[in-house]
Amino acid sequence: MKREEARQRAEELVGKMTLEERASQLRYDAPAIRRLGIPAYNWWGESLHGVARAGTATVFPQAIGMAAAFDEELIGEVADCIATEGRAKYNAFSAHDDRDIYKGLTFWSPNVNIFRDPRWGRGHETYGEDPYLSSRLGAAYVKGLQGDGETMKAAACAKHFAVHSGPEALRHEFDARPTPKDMEETYLPAFETLVKEAHVEAVMGAYNRVNGAPCCGSKELLTDILREKWKFEGHVVSDCWAVRDFHEHHMVTSTAAESAAMAINAGCDLNCGNTYLHILTAYQQGLVTEEAITEAAVRLYTTRYLLGLFDESEYDTIPYETVECPEHLALAERAARESIVMLKNDGLLPLNPHKIKTIGVIGPNANSRKALVGNYHGTASEYITVLEGIQRYAEGKARVLYSEGCDLFRDRTEALAEAGDRLTEAQIVAEHSDVVVLCLGLDETLEGEEGDTGNSYASGDKEDLLLPKPQRALMEAIAQTQKPVVLCLMAGSAIDLSYPQEHFNAILQLWYPGARGGKSAADILFGEVSPSGKLPVTFYNDLKELPDFTDYRMEKRTYRYMEGKAQYPFGFGLTYGDVVVTEAEASVERDGGTDDLGLPSVRVRVTAVNRGGRDTDEVVQIYVKSEESADAARNPALCAFRRIHVKAGEHVDTELVIRGRAFTVVNEKGERKKGGARFTLYAAVSQPDERSAELTGTRPVALQLVL
Repeated sequence: MKREEARQRAEELVGKMTLEERASQLRYDAPAIRRLGIPAYNWWGESLHGVARAGTATVFPQAIGMAAAFDEELIGEVADCIATEGRAKYNAFSAHDDRDIYKGLTFWSPNVNIFRDPRWGRGHETYGEDPYLSSRLGAAYVKGLQGDGETMKAAACAKHFAVHSGPEALRHEFDARPTPKDMEETYLPAFETLVKEAHVEAVMGAYNRVNGAPCCGSKELLTDILREKWKFEGHVVSDCWAVRDFHEHHMVTSTAAESAAMAINAGCDLNCGNTYLHILTAYQQGLVTEEAITEAAVRLYTTRYLLGLFDESEYDTIPYETVECPEHLALAERAARESIVMLKNDGLLPLNPHKIKTIGVIGPNANSRKALVGNYHGTASEYITVLEGIQRYAEGKARVLYSEGCDLFRDRTEALAEAGDRLTEAQIVAEHSDVVVLCLGLDETLEGEEGDTGNSYASGDKEDLLLPKPQRALMEAIAQTQKPVVLCLMAGSAIDLSYPQEHFNAILQLWYPGARGGKSAADILFGEVSPSGKLPVTFYNDLKELPDFTDYRMEKRTYRYMEGKAQYPFGFGLTYGDVVVTEAEASVERDGGTDDLGLPSVRVRVTAVNRGGRDTDEVVQIYVKSEESADAARNPALCAFRRIHVKAGEHVDTELVIRGRAFTVVNEKGERKKGGARFTLYAAVSQPDERSAELTGTRPVALQLVL
């Protein structure tokens, strides 16, 4: 169904409603209107990395892990699977007239905020720190979720619009003040791409203010930019209970009725919360017109018609058996394998279970289900922890010993024991093992959304980049045994890895790899598959080089603006192969059309050679730097990437297209313009910084380009 037809039908149906009925439909838990045959509908659904909070579903790696795969095709396939399972569950629930929360077809994902600061607890919900990567992966997710059929398969939602990335403890009252340059250059591009290219059906406003105006009540954001400049046609939803913050925390209104009026007049159609219960009061006080209430209801019913909720559709026959079907589980395992980033390997990996008699698996995340799933997750019917994955793989080949080693963050595992009560056992296990797999990190109880974590002292954010103190003591205890150690880090953000970099043989960043992620980790550890993930965020040496957490200027932040050397750079990740880009050639596509600024695309042909002895996936990356404009980012910026597979001793030729927008810059007024005529392109399997050169031993191929 085309949007024009859906809107026409929505107008007809809403026209039959009383004003009170129209107002009632602007709540996330919209009640039934039985006289019109309209069932209740709950708009609140989550699908960050699988259908969440609605019972059993395939649990894919957390978003930051999928970002590490640098694989648009993968993200699209994952999103399509999520939509399929969402449809299967909706069909089954609806047949039982179950219209409860999380059981609809409007999913409040993806999160395309910029992970600008490693302290932010919700950063692992995002696709990382780079606007281009976030744009491409976010667009792939939206297209995969919404589909290209006659009916919209499921409705995606770009959140949180805009400029939202901590601190969590202040989000209900915080006023983010980015510069106009940073808004246009960093904070808005992913949202713009999802609206203009992927045609995302919904946009969610953020809790915070931006330059004084609350995001869910900002005419500049919701009307001037979103609808007028970008021509957004879907609906806008508030973050949950964010409208209440207008009068309770932001103090920009005095009453709930005023807050409801401010939000709906700015363009917020749907209220996650209960403040829109005061819409009719606002109407009676002359703060809201009947036309504004009607328009919001029409937009919402347009979405419901696009989803085919009042008609038969091609998705009505998707059976419940697709939930956690073998194909979806296999895709989740592939996603986990692609997401794992190898940060160090002195030759210890891959492990050979036929030459190793005993493997010691140690650490609080070794047998943790919570460390598999991140936040906003569904429920799996089977979980495979790292310990279980190793045990399954090593069965009949090697003995596996296990010790928890320590609690995730408390100083003891047993309340009546002394502090460090598992350290001795961990040392014993290490002493009796030929190699140690040490599983450390965080989980959703330590980093996540304010109110959803046990980390009350920082509301889900991190106070520093260090692992919890008991885990640091465990690292030192294991290092003292002088046994070979592989660190498997399960966390959704940058952690200080200076100690394991110096003392351990290998480091794998597993992120939160999904319900069966332990199987994929074992596949990497034992060499069934080569690691191939790349960091979507910078790992810093410490916080000294970063501005204050509340400073939303991009100066010194992320790989594009940092001034020092990273501990591990954005775009970095090792493999069991040895792939280098040996040749690159660029050609301007002058006859291939131009972008909205009149700039042509550039096609880059790349030759990548695997000089190693093992087949592997790799990610070819192209970075661009203007050589003429003072408005360009301090460092070269990612402008194209492609995942390839290169067999040992062979080469692969591939092509990447750089969009014209990559050759623009943004001035201090927030104006986007051509960044001069001369540019340098860098083609490699990492970014063109000195630290990446140190870690990989190679440098990119540099191309001079004149536009």
